[in-house]
Amino acid sequence: MNTPTLIASFVLAAVLAVLIAFFIRQMMRGWLRRAQRQAELIGTLPPMPDTVGPALIPATRGLYVGSTLAPSWQDRVAVGDLGFRSKAVLTRYPEGIMLQRTGASPIWIPDESITAIRTERGIAGKALTHEGVLAIRWTLPSGTEIDTGFRSDDRRELANWVQEDAT
Repeated sequence: MNTPTLIASFVLAAVLAVLIAFFIRQMMRGWLRRAQRQAELIGTLPPMPDTVGPALIPATRGLYVGSTLAPSWQDRVAVGDLGFRSKAVLTRYPEGIMLQRTGASPIWIPDESITAIRTERGIAGKALTHEGVLAIRWTLPSGTEIDTGFRSDDRRELANWVQEDAT
């Protein structure tokens, strides 16, 4: 390889690195702006209860997919740690639903806030070929309605959640 070709390769690599850094920066700015726009809509999440009754539906292990502003399954909530996927455990109590996430704060969904529990093919950028995402539609204290998505490790366990909501 001669010197002009080597120099051109270094210049091209440097330009490519600058472009990649620029696009990553723009994506981060977009995410932060989305969080700022949504902060007032989301407000504060419901507080965790001091005590809960016995579990109506036992712990279901899986993946917290994310939360979206209802009814758009693509408008991901970016406020706080609601926009990040994580392993999670979902449990139903008489007072509401507890979503305990690994590496993130737990989410408490009061029973009176829940408007629907259904299965979907996708939510928040997670699309499946089957109805494998449990979507819980609920109303925040601020009055904003959101969908919280959960994909169970065992898809058959989702039937318990949909049947429980129907009763």
